[in-house]
Amino acid sequence: MPMPITIPIPDWPAIFEAAKDFDAWIKLAGSETNVQAIKYMYDEQEYDAEALEFLKDLKRTVHVLIIAEDWCPDVIRHVPVLQKMTEITDKLKIRYITRTDHPEIFARYLTAGGEAIPKMVFFNHEFIECGECGPMPRTQRRMIARGRAADDIMKAREHVFTAYFDDPMRKSATDEIIDEIAIAACDQP
Repeated sequence: MPMPITIPIPDWPAIFEAAKDFDAWIKLAGSETNVQAIKYMYDEQEYDAEALEFLKDLKRTVHVLIIAEDWCPDVIRHVPVLQKMTEITDKLKIRYITRTDHPEIFARYLTAGGEAIPKMVFFNHEFIECGECGPMPRTQRRMIARGRAADDIMKAREHVFTAYFDDPMRKSATDEIIDEIAIAACDQP
């Protein structure tokens, strides 16, 4: 039986250390309008009691590497969901890279073979990769996949827009991010 192709594991701690924190990343933004939108979403972000309790009780450090650029509407919408969580727990460490600065990393996280951001990659306290999410919550990714299958991507995008409109606090993104954090923070199977 032939051996499967093995992709080398990057030096995640070094990549994480060299990546930008939120303040440095936002300073690289190409548009003041997008910066203001990200900051607005950040300021407005709220979590339900269950999410707050989970984050406050987090016992292990979780590292998250985010591939993001300010021009993307999904970045504007979803990055603040995760970034705001750092106000609740010091166990969440987040850093940012761009597609152009790290094409070899971005190539590992294509969405249905295409480029889409943000991508959030979750690591445990020892930088073992535990999961990823993005560019949008699972429910909306499924809407887009159904649109591709039905050859009506525009209708699928309308469904995504409606779902976003019906979820102003981005609960679907919060829930998926919390799920990924819970996996990366766990201390037993």
